[in-house]
Amino acid sequence: MGDLMKDDNKTKKQLVDELTELRLQNAALKESESAEKYRSLVENIRDVIYELDSQGVVLYISPAVRDMLGFDSAEIVGKSFIDLAYKDDHNLMTEWFSELSKGTEKPSDCRVSNKSGEIKWTRTNTRPIMEDGLFKGARGILIDVTAQRRAEETLRKSEEKYRWVLDNMADVITVMDMNLRFTYVSPSIIRMRGYTAEEALAQTFEQVMTPESLKISAEVFEEEMTLEAGGTADPDRIRIVEVEQYRKDGSIVLMENHLSFLRDEAKKPVGIISVSHDITQRRRSENHIRRQTDAIEAAIDGIALLNEDGEYVYLNQAHVRIYGYENAEELVGKSWRILYDADELQRLDEEVIPKIHQEGYWQGEALGMKKDGSKFPQGLSLTALHGGGLICVVRDITERKQAEVERQRILDSLRKAVGTTIQVMVSAVEARDPYTAGHQIRVANLARAIATEMGLPQDKIEGIRMAGSIHDIGKLSIPAEILSKPTKLTNLEFSLIKEHSLKGHEMLKDVESPWPLAQIVYQHHERMDGSGYPGNLKGDEIIMEARILAVADVVEAMASYRPYRPAIGVEAALNEIEKNKGTLYDTDAVDACLRLFQEKGFQLEGAR
Repeated sequence: MGDLMKDDNKTKKQLVDELTELRLQNAALKESESAEKYRSLVENIRDVIYELDSQGVVLYISPAVRDMLGFDSAEIVGKSFIDLAYKDDHNLMTEWFSELSKGTEKPSDCRVSNKSGEIKWTRTNTRPIMEDGLFKGARGILIDVTAQRRAEETLRKSEEKYRWVLDNMADVITVMDMNLRFTYVSPSIIRMRGYTAEEALAQTFEQVMTPESLKISAEVFEEEMTLEAGGTADPDRIRIVEVEQYRKDGSIVLMENHLSFLRDEAKKPVGIISVSHDITQRRRSENHIRRQTDAIEAAIDGIALLNEDGEYVYLNQAHVRIYGYENAEELVGKSWRILYDADELQRLDEEVIPKIHQEGYWQGEALGMKKDGSKFPQGLSLTALHGGGLICVVRDITERKQAEVERQRILDSLRKAVGTTIQVMVSAVEARDPYTAGHQIRVANLARAIATEMGLPQDKIEGIRMAGSIHDIGKLSIPAEILSKPTKLTNLEFSLIKEHSLKGHEMLKDVESPWPLAQIVYQHHERMDGSGYPGNLKGDEIIMEARILAVADVVEAMASYRPYRPAIGVEAALNEIEKNKGTLYDTDAVDACLRLFQEKGFQLEGAR
């Protein structure tokens, strides 16, 4: 029995030991799982976690650094953390680390260069590790704030732009609270009233306006507040009120104020914004017109006043005569609409009347109708009057239009003459070098097709064709043996060839033409990136006609036979322009050329 008890006690002891061991293993397992959890968190977080020693050397940096900067962790561990900073920010980071080593937690923004050299903005949040008052290192997080910085910079520039517009516009903008105290006055107030914005801000409403205008403004404000109280106000309503305001020198300026409420999210008025412009001179001009009726009667142009319903209230004799009437009484009280046919009335209603309502003025051309029903072209200006109505000034421009027709006839004749001159030049080239002449004609045809495909105006297309047919005219100055040389040109010979653009320009610069022929010829060997000749022009410095001609010239040259080499072929030529579009050749011109050959079956006739 004793031995049995002994064995039983031993078994219990073993069980206790095993249980204790099991608990220890379980605790170790939990600690390992916890460590793995935190390790996984650190290595998968988007922000970069790092640890530095007391000298700023990186002891650890999380794998997220690869996504942020393109480096693997192993490429950074063991190197100075400060060296990650962009060169211009090294001093900033050195000062930051100096403060950190004193135990100061100091967030810092700086620029860093990623592996490809791109500059990024980062923010460091770092905690120093201190032991017994000594700096042992630091741990921190590196956050990519590039997008935030760019957004802030965009916002800053946007605010500067709109502030500049606000501060420099001619009209005066003021903002008042609901107690009619000024909270903003634009700087343009100094031009209109002589006060600086700061001085105007300090003024009361009563100090700004004459007593009569103050009364008018108070009535308007009261009307609007009554509408608000009754719930019938239009939140987008703008009131236009004319008031007299004092200038700093004591004189009075007449202002047209466009008033509207500033509202909160609940559409409740929280302030008043006013856009004001000086109409003093306009009012004086209107009064002057009224006082100078006799002078108006003697004017060559037709001048009339219309009321708010568009009915004539006054016409001078010229106005009556222009429309073929005997006297003004025939039109007084009649609508201006009887002087235009249905088509012209529709155009005026759609294009002109809205413009007058918006801007108070319109000037342009129209087709008037005389008393006998005949039509005539007219120059027309319309000015809106305060309180409604219009000042109408009309001039019969029949003779001017006839002169324009004559000028067009002369221009057409000039085009024909230029065409004849061009043909003479082409013949001269062909007589000296048949190859160059054929090349020019093929280039001209291709350039014209490209310009047409691009949707250019017909006049410009014709100019491109003309220029293309003589774009190598400058080669008349080059010895024929060089042009037809069957072997590779020497450097000296090639430099002479390159002179042909300049020589062509000199030949054509004094030729009177509707098109910039000399300029096109001069630029047809220029390239979009500036690598061409003779002027190393690039981008928009090269006119579109020359860009189109450059594409056509390259395609034809590669596709055709040369004395020193066989034809390379159209496919190789198209590959060349497609590969270098946007770099050497204009993108739109290349795309149009590719469509011609690949989709529309265009062929270079006569190429060999």
